Amino acid sequence: MNIPAKLQKGDTIGICSPSSPVAAYCPRRLKRGIEELKHLGFKVKVGEHTRRAMEYMAGSIDDRVADLHELFKDPEVKAIITTIGGTCSHQLLEKLDYGLIREHPKIFMGYSDITALHTAIYTKTGMTTYLGPAILPQFGEYGGILPYTKEYFLKTLVEGEKIEYQHSDHMIMEHLWWDEEDDRPRQGITNGGPSIINEGSAEGRVFAGNVGTLLLLAGTDYFPDLEGSILFIEDDPEETPSSIDRYLTQLRHLGVYSKISGLVIGRFHENVGFKEDQLSSMVKRVTEGYTFPIVTDLDFGHTDPMFILPNGIRCRLRAGTDGVHLRLLEHPVT
Repeated sequence: MNIPAKLQKGDTIGICSPSSPVAAYCPRRLKRGIEELKHLGFKVKVGEHTRRAMEYMAGSIDDRVADLHELFKDPEVKAIITTIGGTCSHQLLEKLDYGLIREHPKIFMGYSDITALHTAIYTKTGMTTYLGPAILPQFGEYGGILPYTKEYFLKTLVEGEKIEYQHSDHMIMEHLWWDEEDDRPRQGITNGGPSIINEGSAEGRVFAGNVGTLLLLAGTDYFPDLEGSILFIEDDPEETPSSIDRYLTQLRHLGVYSKISGLVIGRFHENVGFKEDQLSSMVKRVTEGYTFPIVTDLDFGHTDPMFILPNGIRCRLRAGTDGVHLRLLEHPVT
């Protein structure tokens, strides 16, 4: 494994927009995200095309690739955090210089559509990447990054702990339009914690991502080898029970369930519209015949607050009568 070095206060964090142009349309939110990183003790370098907008893209493919390459080879930049996801980061995969990335390993973090970059970089270079908070939605939160998210950001990337994950005591479903309504803290509701579908124990390497984006890469050289992995999947509030069913079924058709040692599903937003026990029933159907542990409703992906998952780092999952226990067995940074 190629594990990046930990962050230290005073380090420079690079920012870029590999997919959506939302940063161009929400300058106040972007500014808040940058100021929050500075408040946490870091310097910030913004990629040249981060604020560019071209239809549904943050500039051309070459623009976005150039920003990634510049930030990876810049010796001052110790971590790269994306502004947001989108729909088109997979456009970059054929033009990325994986040799350059392999030679300049550093923390690369984001979620949602950024899964395409996580997957390709991890598969092509062996470098650990981090499914975690992004600049606009998390660091740009009114009042600063949420305490739980901040705690796991520091534990994972600064302290480099072998983390024993604990679920947040609250979750946030409320949406406030950025740069228009987000002038107050969003309201949280009680989080009941994870649910168990299959009991059991497993160890394996973390592979985490947005399932719809991951499946865009099925049949390509970028799709990961999931043999023995614990698979962490999630998706966004615009999905529906039927679309999630399609994704879970495709994972079965690809033979993924015959390879993994455990399945962890991030908490879905209430807008997805699952009825009571619908997700559990769906998961049981598509994983019929497999006995690995399966848990749902963990704090990662399209949910706030969230923890960070390091791809390629070994972890242990245990689900039983005493609850869900998830622990990293290796340090997530060096």
